Amino acid sequence: MTFNKYKMMRRLSFCLFALLLSFTSCGDAEYEYSGFSCYFIFDNTASRSALLATAMNQLSPGIFCHITVSGNYFNFETNASNQTETVAKNAIDQNRTIELGIYNNTGIIVGFGNLNNPATFYAYDSQCPNCYKSTFLPRYSLSMDSSGKAKCSKCQRVYDMNNDGIVASGEAGDKMIRYRASTTGSFGVLSVVNGQ
Repeated sequence: MTFNKYKMMRRLSFCLFALLLSFTSCGDAEYEYSGFSCYFIFDNTASRSALLATAMNQLSPGIFCHITVSGNYFNFETNASNQTETVAKNAIDQNRTIELGIYNNTGIIVGFGNLNNPATFYAYDSQCPNCYKSTFLPRYSLSMDSSGKAKCSKCQRVYDMNNDGIVASGEAGDKMIRYRASTTGSFGVLSVVNGQ
């Protein structure tokens, strides 16, 4: 083999190795978030929801808040106390796009998980991912418990919201549908923005 062929083979091998490495290193991140659309921005600075504030507090990991919209109101429910709170939309909310995941009527769930330090902030769709996947009907809303688990009454799967929404018990399947989200703190701004 001539020196030029050797250099070309070496360069080709390096390029193939780099290409292979780029495909494998991004694999997990690609599936961390759903491809479904979700768009919800809520400014909690005026103490609008104490229940949501608890779920947006990094020092209260394991507390999750279920958010739905009905007419001109936001509804908030936590897994810690099963309390609910209704907050009227203000003028900014009225003009802002709201898309709570797969189905607005069943909403999304947000909160900090209690397994990592610093705590990870999660935003999940409240639909059972496996029942929705098999039927494409948005009628399988999850119910939360105080331990940070979410259960589907149809398939009986239990999901661990503290651990990336994985199936904690029941038949194996997909983890909860997760959206990109951030918070600026308890009485700050919640942003859940996930596009296709």
